[in-house]
Order: sequence, then structure tokens, then C-alpha cells
Amino acid sequence: MLVYLLNTMPPPAPEWRVAEGLTPYDDAVAFMQDRVAAIRAGTAPELVWLVEHPPLYTAGTSARPEELTDPGRFPTFHAGRGGQWTYHGPGQRVAYVMLDLSHAHGTVPPHDVRCFVHGLEEWLIRALARFGMHGERRVGRVGIWINQPDGTEAKIGAIGVRVSRWVSWHGIALNVAPDLSHYSGIIPCGIREYGVTSLSALGIPITMAEVDAALRAEWQEVFVPESAHCMEARRSQSS
Repeated sequence: MLVYLLNTMPPPAPEWRVAEGLTPYDDAVAFMQDRVAAIRAGTAPELVWLVEHPPLYTAGTSARPEELTDPGRFPTFHAGRGGQWTYHGPGQRVAYVMLDLSHAHGTVPPHDVRCFVHGLEEWLIRALARFGMHGERRVGRVGIWINQPDGTEAKIGAIGVRVSRWVSWHGIALNVAPDLSHYSGIIPCGIREYGVTSLSALGIPITMAEVDAALRAEWQEVFVPESAHCMEARRSQSS
């Protein structure tokens, strides 16, 4: 009975870090690999790490070479996460989420990667709502989408995760005020029909610190308390 209780107790709240300046992508990957191993070994707490990167493109496990349309524009990296091509750069908040998914985290039950991704989407949607933006999911298109004033849809938040022996890494990217022309060197997430946008492009001039505060506040609503969000998602998928 004692062993059972220890295995089902939720882990302590994750550590939060905000990196100063622009973090080289190779350094970020190396850091995540070390931290994931430490979380698995029980020698370090879970971590939500907020960073910005210099301009670069990353390829997920489903990326196609032909969707890198301007190979010489920025450095490219094979990320090892799920998904296709994406852009990272200044003005974009990247949150690397390193959690032990063998434990429950609020709306996310143990050993449920689909529900974890749903939780990341909910986290972004709730953070955007704090700035008056209505982010939405789309069937078959991972990430968070905005209906723009001209009636078109555009992506404002990307999600790409990897889970190694039930510890997550990589995470989400929210466009705060990046140079959106930098996306022209790829087919973002393999989707040609829709564009990308940002809070700045939508007329919301907020600081990165304000975004960070919104993400931290809404984390509590998704990954801490018990909730019916994921059960509702499961029911809708099975109906």
C-alpha cells in the first residue's frame, strides 16, 4: 500500500526559469537532455523553461526537405520532436516543458500523451484570453489558431513535444512580436493554406514579461487542479 501511494502522489510543483537574452538552440537541446535524465533519475525537479532563440528553423520527425523553401536563410536543426518545420526567433516565447508524465498533472492523467498535448493547447488558449484573444483548436492541425479580422485563419501558437521514457521535453512557441517575414523560408508545420500571426500583428503590444505572467497564472488552471477538460475532449473524440 505504501508503494502504491508513493507512485500515485503528484510530483512537487515544477521549477520555473526565464533565460536572459537569446539561447542558442544546440545549448537548449543539450540542457533539456540533461534535465530530462535528471528528472527521470529523481535528482532534479520538473521544469518549465522560458526562452527566446536567435532566428532558426527546426525540423520535427515528420518534416519534408522540400518544405524548407529557403535553406540558406537561417541555421536549421533536426529537433527530434513531433511535427514538421517551424521557426524560432526573437519576439517569440518558447516554453520548454519537462514533466514526469508517469504522474498526473491537473487535467492530464498519467501516461497520456494525447491529453498532455490537449493540456498544452488549453494552456495557450487561456493565456491568450488574458489579452482578449480567442485562440482555437482545429481538427487535424495541432497548435492554436486565430480568426483574423479579414476572415482568414492564422496560427499564433505551435506545439511540438517529445516524450522519453515518460518525461516530456520541447513544448510550445507563442508568437508575441517576431518578424513574421522569417516564416517565408519554410512551409510552417506543413500547412500551405494558412498563414501565421502574432499578438503584435493583431494590434496587441504587450511585453514578454506580461506574456510570461499570463503563462504562469494559467498553468495553475490547467496543470494543477483536477478538471474535466480532458475527459470532455475524450468524449468528443469518441462520439
